[in-house]
Amino acid sequence: MKKVWQTMVQTEPLKERILYKHKILFAGSCFASEIGGRMKDLRFKASVNPFGVLFNPASIALSLERLDSSVPFSSSELIISGDIVKSFMHGSEFAAKNAEEFLSINNKILENSAEHFKEAKWVVLTLGTSWIYREKRSGMIVSNCHKLPADMFLREALSPEAIEEILGQIIERHHDKNWILTVSPIRHMKDGATGNQLSKARLLLASNALSERFSNVFYFPAYEIFMDELRDYRFYASDMVHPSTDAIEYIWERFCDFAIDASCEPVMSQVAALNKMKQHRPLFPESKDYSQFLKKIEELEAKIASKRL
Repeated sequence: MKKVWQTMVQTEPLKERILYKHKILFAGSCFASEIGGRMKDLRFKASVNPFGVLFNPASIALSLERLDSSVPFSSSELIISGDIVKSFMHGSEFAAKNAEEFLSINNKILENSAEHFKEAKWVVLTLGTSWIYREKRSGMIVSNCHKLPADMFLREALSPEAIEEILGQIIERHHDKNWILTVSPIRHMKDGATGNQLSKARLLLASNALSERFSNVFYFPAYEIFMDELRDYRFYASDMVHPSTDAIEYIWERFCDFAIDASCEPVMSQVAALNKMKQHRPLFPESKDYSQFLKKIEELEAKIASKRL
């Protein structure tokens, strides 16, 4: 009898699956950025974290509500951190030198992302933590504290019921979309191992409640796959918290089996090959061999374009 070295997590493939013609929105933790980024690289019609990395369900819901309403950001929503303009709705990478620049750039992103969300067939949400930070002055739940003084914020834990209610409101208004929920495998160790597990448990309970409540909500067990199938520190990055490149690759493959239609595989392989070819840096760019290599790239580009991605 063959020895089994893993505790396999069962995942039932979706009946309706992602196609190249579908638009997809990814929102949530940096794990959403990892998986969404791979889909963009493979030329799926994916929009990934238009307001930056979002860790908690409330911030994710607020971002979706903003996309749903398309209300532009105003100067009253901006904050000054040092001499840089930021927003409590955005990650720190969305900062700008002045208010005009910030609003110009991020309102354009909002406009494009709102249109993408409106037309999206799929929304993939990755929940990182059930802890939120609330600005004391306004009572607003912030997506990022931007290293401002800690006494400006209150820290609270969302209950499973609160998470279900927060996300359920936006899901209920969009029965035309398929929603995939997943819990990030990245551990938040600020509260220790037990605190992290309690936080993840609240996210898992809420995700289960939402998938039972709505027929268009599905759960992908990224957290469970990482914790059970990849139960070894060789699958962690050097910080012993984030998944390694191999772990992300493994979970990506499991996500493909779970959510992406098999008809996409030939195009995915062609795009992956094309991306690898484009990374090549020639020693002799004027050579005949490199000229032929560029012709192969053009032919593959044309072949992929003919699929009307």
